[in-house]
Amino acid sequence: MGTGGQSLRWLIDKWLGLASGGSYRLARSPRKQSLSGRCVCLEATGARGALRVFFFRLDDGSWTVFPPAPKKPTLSLD
Repeated sequence: MGTGGQSLRWLIDKWLGLASGGSYRLARSPRKQSLSGRCVCLEATGARGALRVFFFRLDDGSWTVFPPAPKKPTLSLD
């Protein structure tokens, strides 16, 4: 994980506070093949009902709830 990045476990606790109770399950996202392994879906159940949150893995290894920016084409001269 890159410097300043957050682990997936830390983000789950920050966003949902599951340390206090409730249950959850992580699953790979049913999104495009290019994002498989880079996106997971957290399905949580608690006192307030069911919730689904998507977490995205960035190129530096950190996790976020915001999808990464699409890569733009580049041109280089070798």
